[in-house]
Amino acid sequence: MAYVITEPCIGVKDSSCVEVCPVDCIHSNDEAPQFYINPDECIDCGACEPVCPVSAIFPQDAVPEEWNHFTEANASYYKS
Repeated sequence: MAYVITEPCIGVKDSSCVEVCPVDCIHSNDEAPQFYINPDECIDCGACEPVCPVSAIFPQDAVPEEWNHFTEANASYYKS
């Protein structure tokens, strides 16, 4: 199971999560509105969750229902 970055990250893009990730699985680019976690590389350590200043990161099985589509959005970012 991976962690998922959700809607509160949009427009904020604070890189605190990137800095603490031990496997470097959180990425973005200048055009993207948020950071994304690669579900194939995430080791489910949870280091990113407490440092997020906008509480946008959740374990995949705990993503609030209204943000469930962010699970696929995170995975899709890495499929291209």
